[in-house]
Amino acid sequence: MHTINQSKNKRSDSSSPLERRLGGEAALTAIFDVGKTNKKLFLFDEQYNILHEESSKFEEIKDEDGFECEDVHALTEWIKNSFDKVCSNPSFNVKAVNFSAYGASFVHVDENGNPATPLYNYLKPYPEKLKQQFYNTYGGESLIARQTASPVLGSLNSGMQLYRLKCEQPDVFKRIQYSMHLPQYLSYILSSKPTCDITSIGCHTQLWHFQKNNYHNWVQAEEIDKKFPAIFNSNAVINIANHKNNIAVGIGLHDSSAALIPYLKLFKEPFVLISTGTWCISLNPFNTTVLSDYELHNDCLCYLSYEGKPVKASRLFAGYEHEQQVKKLAAHFNTGEDYYKTIVFNHSLLKQSDRQHVIKNISSQSAMVQQSAFANRPLQNFKTYEEAYHQFMSDIIAQQVFSTKLVLANAPVKQIFVDGGFGKNDVYMNLLAAAFPGIEVFAASIPQASALGAALALHNHVQGSASAIPNLINLKYYPCKTMLSL
Repeated sequence: MHTINQSKNKRSDSSSPLERRLGGEAALTAIFDVGKTNKKLFLFDEQYNILHEESSKFEEIKDEDGFECEDVHALTEWIKNSFDKVCSNPSFNVKAVNFSAYGASFVHVDENGNPATPLYNYLKPYPEKLKQQFYNTYGGESLIARQTASPVLGSLNSGMQLYRLKCEQPDVFKRIQYSMHLPQYLSYILSSKPTCDITSIGCHTQLWHFQKNNYHNWVQAEEIDKKFPAIFNSNAVINIANHKNNIAVGIGLHDSSAALIPYLKLFKEPFVLISTGTWCISLNPFNTTVLSDYELHNDCLCYLSYEGKPVKASRLFAGYEHEQQVKKLAAHFNTGEDYYKTIVFNHSLLKQSDRQHVIKNISSQSAMVQQSAFANRPLQNFKTYEEAYHQFMSDIIAQQVFSTKLVLANAPVKQIFVDGGFGKNDVYMNLLAAAFPGIEVFAASIPQASALGAALALHNHVQGSASAIPNLINLKYYPCKTMLSL
């Protein structure tokens, strides 16, 4: 395990400014933000400033089939030890703790509260024969996908992991007292209270029937629902005594849902959030229409917000595509790989005819996982890096518009917010603004969005409902500067 501690919190005569300012009095909220690679601990003050941060990594282990997976025992000990450390520090007055973590992952505990299986990796291949058995029994892939608002994704449909466990390891399945998604297990480590949370159940699990607003009938038919604890509100807490404080322990949130909370708290007008990274995910919390087969084919899904409301989402593999293409551009034009960061938007470098040709062809394929049209463009056709890069981003935006319009259909919005890497990309942002001339487009900057969202979920418990939430999001407006339309 590798740990980085980014604040000095040793008590001494020459105490740090942080310690002198805290004085053991300010109410702090601790947040464990657990990703596949990095595990982080944050302490937020009452204004949601990050006062303390720790980051750890764990070596993966292998399950009984030799497939790599999270070391749930190491993770458990890190949670316990890190929490005890900050609570016992007299400089930190921790009043609440919550958790955000990646989804599609179950921890199954026995009657003694210990993990009964490995924490299986959601990337583990799913047996084709078992998959066919399941869908043949319960109405077919299309029906299940529409009812559960999730594409067929194998182990990424976490409910299918439980079905597999029951079929392949029935003795182990019988030993399970509770099955909890990872965020709720992290809460259980400290509270000893098993819980279910709607943000974990309702995110591409194939467990939840979105029209009936309950577990799907297959879950009850297989008696898998008997392994689930009661469903708690996403802002619920369990109070525990720890050192000098009574501490409110949140029940945990799926990280994608947690990252949306700051926007839902601060903006009431309908909006779409495009969260950009390896994937560019368009999230519309104001679109409650039932997913069509066409949308599911194009990798759309719905998940449930912390308020229990459907959020329609579409995905585009644009961050990965960008990473690959800028390497090719750097090699061809003999520049550094990050040269694109110096480029500012220049309307005169765009070739509208090429762009319109791309748009016409996207609808006949899944835009989400395909390479952009730029992958097939000869680089020798471009005189400069700048010209090539503008064409590349034009091709990416053509895909982005196709993807985002899937969640805009029948649910018009007034604003689009872009966070993550592309929000800092001047060419991307200007092209996006041009593509949606009737919608205000903003780059949004928010530090540690999923951790902040988990902290905000406990706002009323820590500060009371009368306490206002400060403005936590920095926005940069991009007006429509061109006459291009998509």
